[in-house]
Parts: sequence; C-alpha cells; structure tokens
Amino acid sequence: MVPGGLRRLFSGGFRTHCFDWLTVFETKLPEKESRGGFLSPIPTLGRLTCVVWLALLALVGTSFAQETTPAASQPGTPAVNTQLPVNWLYGAYVPKDVPLVALDGRERFKLYIRQTYTTPGIYIKTGFFAMHDQVRNTPPEWGDDFSGFAKRVGSNQATNIIQNSFTSLGQAAVGWEPRYDRCRCTGGWRRFGHAFVRNFITYDSSEQSKRPNIMPFAAAFGAGAIGATWNPGNPTVTVKGYQSVITQAWVGVITNSIGEFAPDVKKKLTKHKDKD
Repeated sequence: MVPGGLRRLFSGGFRTHCFDWLTVFETKLPEKESRGGFLSPIPTLGRLTCVVWLALLALVGTSFAQETTPAASQPGTPAVNTQLPVNWLYGAYVPKDVPLVALDGRERFKLYIRQTYTTPGIYIKTGFFAMHDQVRNTPPEWGDDFSGFAKRVGSNQATNIIQNSFTSLGQAAVGWEPRYDRCRCTGGWRRFGHAFVRNFITYDSSEQSKRPNIMPFAAAFGAGAIGATWNPGNPTVTVKGYQSVITQAWVGVITNSIGEFAPDVKKKLTKHKDKD
C-alpha cells in the first residue's frame, strides 16, 4: 500500500510543479544559455528526466508493500562472476545478498572492458545522447543530415570511452569501489536514499570506510573538456566540462535507482506473467 504522503505527491503536486517549472524554464531561459551555455543540457532533457523521476518514485512507493524480512546473511567468499555483473542499462552492481569484496587489478580491468566495450550499455548511452544532439542540431555546424548524426555518434562514443577510462584509472589508483552495491536494507525510501547517496559516496579498499565519489565527476569534466576540442564553433572547454559534470550527477542517480529497484520490477512482471 502506498503511504498517504506519497499518494498526495502523485495526486498532482510534484507532477504539476515539475512540468510547469520545465515549461517556464524552456521558454524563459536566455537564448545564449539555451544554445550551449552552462545549463543547456537541462531544458531539452528535462521533461524526460521528470518522467523518469516520477517512475522511480512510483517504484519507491510500491516497494513499501514488498517483503520486510531481513536481508539474507552474507555467504562466504563469492565467485568472480557474482562480483562482476554488468547490466546493459544500469552498469556494474553487487547484488544485496553478495558480500562486497574489493576487486584486484585483473578484475578491475575485466570490469572496465565489459563496461566500456563488450556490453551494450555504453552504446545505448551514446545513441541516446547522439539523438538528443541531432534533434537539437547541436553543434549546428555538423548539420542535421545523416553525416551530422554520424559525427555526433562518434563524438559521444569517444567522450564516453574517455570518461569510463578516466574513471576506471582513477578508482584503481586509489583502490576505491567502482560498482554500485544494492542496499542491504528494506523500505522504499531507505533504498532510494542509498541509491542517491551512492552516486556521491563510495568505499575505499576496505569496503567499509566511505570516500567522496569524485572519480566519475572528475572523469566527466575531463571527457567533456577534451570533447570540446574537436567540436566546431570553439566551445568553451570549461563550460563543456561543467555540463558533463551536471549530466553525470543526474544520470548517476537515475541509473543507481533503476539498478536498486530493478529486481522488484522483474519480480512483479514475473508474478503478473505467472498469473496470466
């Protein structure tokens, strides 16, 4: 059963304010900012982001009705394949019933290869942002034909590879945790809070002490700044870097949240299919 506060939230308040704010933002944003300024990624992707947030909040609400039994006791040392799963949508994760064990160098390299080259997630991300840029015709010098789309695909893929490479290298250098660990807790809001915080906090090599998760954001800035060097129109390198940091912030929270609640969705779909 969905709590009363959450029910009121979906009765119109959050939904109305979210879309009203975006409408005003899109119409009132100064033209120079809407065409490559500091917040330029937000207006066009804003409505989609609102929809995703609404869906995530719905998942949080439904999870209150899930079983409230304590998490399973942690087994012994797991096999490697339980430590390196990479989902095509939300990336690398550690299931809640698997202990969090620090990766060695070989495992980190294997995870990097899977995340960056051999699983479809990075290519889906590339295609999504390339289509977004194609619709906005950004940068306009590339045009809106197939040739321009191909350039946008290549540019986005290159920056994604650079970002993944910087992230993996930085986390390996300091021994920090590169994966998302599903919350070993119950309750929708606690799990959502864990997914949110884990975008900004990670663990050191002990898998106990927390550290600021700066590597993905530093890598996003670096990849955005490097990508600006081959973009036409002489975009400001630092602005491109900051835009990539903003994108990493909201994309990271969304992907963590999807990864957290994906088992609940799968369970509900399987149960519904069995009833049919």
